[in-house]
Amino acid sequence: MAPKSKENPKTSTPAIEHLFTSLHKHIKDTKYEEAVKVADQVLSIVPTDEDAIRCKVVALIKDDKFDDYLIKDVKINGALSVINSFPIDLGFHKAYCLYRENKLDEALVCLKGLERESKTLLLEAQILNCLGKVDACVDVYQKLNKSGIKLIEVNLVAALIRAGKASQVLESLKIRPTTTYQLAYNTACSLIENSNYVDAEQLLLTAMRIGQETLTEGDYSDDYIETQLAPISVQLAYVQQVLGQTQESKSSYVDIIKRNLADESLAVAVNNLVALKGSKDISDGLRKFDLLKDKDSQNFQLSQELDAKLSHKHKEAIYANRVLLLLHANKMDQARELCATLPGMFPESVIPTLLQAAVLVRENKAAKAEELLGQCAENFPEKSKLVLLARAQIAASASHPHVAAESLSKIPDIQHLPATVATIVALRERAGDNDGATAVLDSAIRWWSDSMTDSNMLRILMPVAAAFKLRHGQEEEASRLYEEIVKNHNSTDALVGLVTTLARVNVEKAEAYEKQLKPLPGLKAVDVDNLEKTSGAKPIEGISAASLSQEEVKKEKVKRKRKPKYPKGFDPENSGPTPDPERWLPRRERSSYRPKRKDKRAAQIRGSQGALTKVKQEEAPSTSKSKQAAISKANAAGPSSSKASKKKSRR
Repeated sequence: MAPKSKENPKTSTPAIEHLFTSLHKHIKDTKYEEAVKVADQVLSIVPTDEDAIRCKVVALIKDDKFDDYLIKDVKINGALSVINSFPIDLGFHKAYCLYRENKLDEALVCLKGLERESKTLLLEAQILNCLGKVDACVDVYQKLNKSGIKLIEVNLVAALIRAGKASQVLESLKIRPTTTYQLAYNTACSLIENSNYVDAEQLLLTAMRIGQETLTEGDYSDDYIETQLAPISVQLAYVQQVLGQTQESKSSYVDIIKRNLADESLAVAVNNLVALKGSKDISDGLRKFDLLKDKDSQNFQLSQELDAKLSHKHKEAIYANRVLLLLHANKMDQARELCATLPGMFPESVIPTLLQAAVLVRENKAAKAEELLGQCAENFPEKSKLVLLARAQIAASASHPHVAAESLSKIPDIQHLPATVATIVALRERAGDNDGATAVLDSAIRWWSDSMTDSNMLRILMPVAAAFKLRHGQEEEASRLYEEIVKNHNSTDALVGLVTTLARVNVEKAEAYEKQLKPLPGLKAVDVDNLEKTSGAKPIEGISAASLSQEEVKKEKVKRKRKPKYPKGFDPENSGPTPDPERWLPRRERSSYRPKRKDKRAAQIRGSQGALTKVKQEEAPSTSKSKQAAISKANAAGPSSSKASKKKSRR
């Protein structure tokens, strides 16, 4: 029904009634800009008309014009400016505008002076949810659960999931998940939080079907239906990713990104696709992250719309993955600049510090990274486990074993696990602190002895501790540990270690324990006394191969006879002469092949300069008699004959 102005002779005119009729029509047709213009026409005639003011404020809110905006360089008042310009009670509208502008604390203060009716409590719960005060948010929703407000169960389930109470959704609340597609979607999210991915996938498919049917019956546009169902598509792709259906999830993410919906679904799809690809196609990942940034900002910063809709957890994941991509792309300046802004955006999180440490490590500044992480662990003791593990990893890689061991020693809940104990002992041993390593082993043994929870841990730790002490000259302590293992766990390996250790400190006791060892088979024929007197091992006479066991005799490999290959159409029974079995082999590989003999006399003579002349001189005595006679005759001719020969050669 169209809003009416107050009845008085001055305002109740045909022109005003016509304007209100037009105003009602524009609001019904969702033409909010036209509705604002008509409301301004009414206010130009009657400046204090409350109905026109309320219609203008609602139209601006519906059009998402909460703050002042520009049209052709002309400043237009937004909903907040209109509310502040008139002295009428629009406190709820103002609180809603502040909530949509992400001014949550101001919105909560604005609600305190209003009546505690259902719509006020609902807005308060949404503000508390965005502020991260999820327990208070759940309390408000539980008060409203019996108020009969439509979709209150949807908001209550979402608040419980955000509060970390997803298990209460199906246990405490008596709800039918398939009542609406929104409730089915939120219930599926609670199953995801409980790692029940198979049932979550089925419920998400059901939510998609119900949503498609409901919105189609409501005669909504295809774009609107696509926008409403996008969160279900993204969550379904995530479940497929977790279940190992990577190709299906990747295709879904790419399809959602192509639609460019410009809401939180796009941001989640981009982030998950980048995480799925990892370090592959880094440049494409950076380009996809650029779809989420504020166009007016030179540096990477989420758009205002996404910043208002995404949770702290989602925003932190997006910024963190952006930094990791920059590190993979070796864009250190951009990574350093982005890391510098994160502590102010997420002051209660340790992720920004971990990213800063990663940048420092890439810059070969491991000592600074260790110092930064150490300070963070002191500032956030309840969140220090992840920080200390990262510090230990960096220190161990940088050859700072004492820092790595110190970091691991500050994590109480993993302190006495065998893997942690082994790592700390190895680090302290590498640092030369054998006493510290021994203290770690003794502390772990005492802890598991007092806990009385799992004796298998002692069976793992005590032999390691005994071997460590024996290796570092603490024979008595090692023998005591081995003796305790033998008494409590009846271990043969420990008995061997005990005998070996006692042989160094107490031979009589070692011989007593040695009698408990079972004799080894096959040693009865060996005379130990005579073996000690010999200088070395000799074959024992009288033992033939027949006396050995079958296990000790190696069986000869039986060569399988292969049938010979025959040419096509060859009959082996009526073959005539047997074909050459080597006819398939190359000639050089046949047994009849004989390579040509090389003339060794024609070999080149290698050596230093002048070696050839020397060799010829050495070969002179072996020349024939006729050749020697010719040479002597030529020498007798004298110098003139040599000149004559030269003249003949010129002719």
